Amino acid sequence: MAEHRKIRDERDARACLAAVRAAGVSVGAWSRAHAVDGRSLNAWRANLARRSAVRAGDQAKRTPRTQLAPLAARLVELVPAPSASSAARYSMRIGTAAVEFGDDFREDTLCRVVAMLRSC
Repeated sequence: MAEHRKIRDERDARACLAAVRAAGVSVGAWSRAHAVDGRSLNAWRANLARRSAVRAGDQAKRTPRTQLAPLAARLVELVPAPSASSAARYSMRIGTAAVEFGDDFREDTLCRVVAMLRSC
């Protein structure tokens, strides 16, 4: 199998990615056909895209809201989560010590606490 060359720098990456777009094929197919390391080119593609997104975000922060295009609406599914706090609370006394817990307690944790209190 022939050795595939790695992308040398940003200029090389941009030139290869432009050739991929012009050819209308995938990065992998173009890379194999031109003996270029596909992983290297794909990493450059991802990094350049990330860098462009960061620059676009910085530009949006500097542009007054009235000059920006309206944001596209997107659907977000909301799923109810169980309540974080339990309505029922319990108090257990062992000698002079007391332990308070709710319905959401973990049995193994409560057993360890009770064993520790008994040892005192």
